[in-house]
Amino acid sequence: MHEYDLFRFDSKDEVLAKSKEYWNPGKTQFWADSGIDLVIDRREGYLMWDIDGRRLIDVHLNGGTYNLGHRNPEVMAALTTAMGQFDIGNHHFPSLARTALAQALVESAPTSLTKVAYASGGGEAIDIALKSARHATQKRKIVSINKAYHGHTGLALGAGDDRFSKLFLSDQPEDFPHVPFNDLAAMEDVLKGRDIAAVIMETIPATYGFPLPEPGYLEGVKNLCERYDALYIADEVQTGLMRTGELWAITKHGIQPDIMVTGKGLSGGVYPIAAALLSERAGAWLKEDGFGHISTFGGAELGCIAALKTLEITQRPEVRSMVHYISDLVGTGIRQIQAQNPDWFIGIRQHGVVLGLEFNHPEGAKYVMRELYNLGVWAIFSTLDPRVLQYKPGILMTPALCEELLDRTALAVARAESAVHKLGRRAS
Repeated sequence: MHEYDLFRFDSKDEVLAKSKEYWNPGKTQFWADSGIDLVIDRREGYLMWDIDGRRLIDVHLNGGTYNLGHRNPEVMAALTTAMGQFDIGNHHFPSLARTALAQALVESAPTSLTKVAYASGGGEAIDIALKSARHATQKRKIVSINKAYHGHTGLALGAGDDRFSKLFLSDQPEDFPHVPFNDLAAMEDVLKGRDIAAVIMETIPATYGFPLPEPGYLEGVKNLCERYDALYIADEVQTGLMRTGELWAITKHGIQPDIMVTGKGLSGGVYPIAAALLSERAGAWLKEDGFGHISTFGGAELGCIAALKTLEITQRPEVRSMVHYISDLVGTGIRQIQAQNPDWFIGIRQHGVVLGLEFNHPEGAKYVMRELYNLGVWAIFSTLDPRVLQYKPGILMTPALCEELLDRTALAVARAESAVHKLGRRAS
């Protein structure tokens, strides 16, 4: 019996059956077919427990939502205190918490960004960014890269891979042209018509498996945007908040974006919030018609409190140092594992604690994911490139937990290789 205050289930099987019936049959069945029967119960730091008691090290972090760990004590304490006075708030009026967070975000960001528009999640914040670019330039077209992912809401869906946009008849190639990643010639070819409102780029494309931008590529895209009067939108939903060793990854490229989007980890993992940071040009609509975008839950005051504490923790000098330490420790360990399995484990994409592990099989990361799960680690394959495993240590992970993670990863990688070879022999 699993009994909670407002509900109870007799078993995991009951949860899974009712999840399939009432929630999401496709996703529930997918995980069952993948050999993943996870139903998360208790969670703390970078650990979580299945309702049957299985302990897992979390290096998926729900896309970076749990950057500071699950139920971070400082964020939880700030939110608990805030609940004595605040709630969601009223989105129409000036607000104590919203104003304080907006100032903190602008002060933390590249100097080109001067205004903040709030959302309840990353996809909505991307929509705000794209609408802002269209208003500023009076153009419609938005350029993104092939295999892009920027969320599942309205305009964000069009900017992403057509696997998702076609499902809802939202693929609009005339308004959302896509170009190959790391190809400046292709980018210039689409921009030179001067009919593009903006280029939107994840600083490191996450759902595509973290391919790294070649030296000078992002800078080159920004220069092309300036040449052809298009705005540059930096999607930092997964790469921001110190994951690359700097608060915002885009600053490592010396780029002053016209718009920057943050979400996921900004919430501290405890209250939904996201934001689009806008330049004066991109945010001009805020003066023209402040009601141009309305979001009842965007910038909820309790979310702002969680975000303020998250920003404060993340910007501590000791946290920056810890990220560099974890990056070196885990990166060294992963390279040693690769050296032991060179024909199977063929690539490492790393920038700070953003890692993509590439395997020599069209769905290699799914095999490694399953073995990691069996060994007490949760990492997820890249949806748009299943050869690559998303592997994202938290920025506050202890050295002991990093070492345990690496030990389990070494065994999982070897077991996955063996499993694939056995399947290959059977097929032949």
